[in-house]
Amino acid sequence: MNGVVIGGGGGAHGVGGGGTTLSELHQNAKKLLMKIRVSLERLERLESSTSAGASAMPELGFEINKDISQLHSLCLDMDRLWRSVAVKSQRDLWKRKVEQIAEEADSLKESLEKYFTRNQRRMQEAKERSELLGRANGESSHVMRIFDDETQALQAARNSSRMLEEAYSTGVAILSKFSEQRESMKSAHRKLLDVLNTMGLSNSVLRLIERRNRVDTWIKYTGMVLTFIVLIMMWKWKH
Repeated sequence: MNGVVIGGGGGAHGVGGGGTTLSELHQNAKKLLMKIRVSLERLERLESSTSAGASAMPELGFEINKDISQLHSLCLDMDRLWRSVAVKSQRDLWKRKVEQIAEEADSLKESLEKYFTRNQRRMQEAKERSELLGRANGESSHVMRIFDDETQALQAARNSSRMLEEAYSTGVAILSKFSEQRESMKSAHRKLLDVLNTMGLSNSVLRLIERRNRVDTWIKYTGMVLTFIVLIMMWKWKH
């Protein structure tokens, strides 16, 4: 179960050499999950703190989004590798482990999305208040530009996260299709072997029947000759 690795080539427990094992990927994913949870907790504390702490929120949010993207990438690698585990019981166990990591990753991503939504709403409200106050001086314009830049950056981060999720879903679907095709090929191969074995048995039976027919023919003609000889000898003996 610990021998599945990333790469090409491979034996009974792996798909290649010189790569990272499935167990190592799983451990890395669990460590990254813990790091993301801690970062999200810190982000929530900053969100409820004063403006001094809130200045670090956008950078921390982008860092968490990057970690979640890396976690989804690990999930995709693990999803590809557990399908190559030879023993079914181990394969089912790894399937559950990988699905659990993927579900937790989706949950963390959803929490970050909620933060992005709240933060974008706060900035929009601040922008609207600034517009209502009618501050036309340079400081107000600078603040407005900061709000616009942060809004665009947050939107870009959300778009990137959504694109990664779509790519992950597509990768999983492709791997599932490959797995189905591999099982179909195995089934067809087994059927072909059965047919070949049946044909081989049938040929053996036919050859046996042909030999038996030849032996029966020789016995029949030999008997006829012997009978004819006996009749001649009996006729000569009587005369």
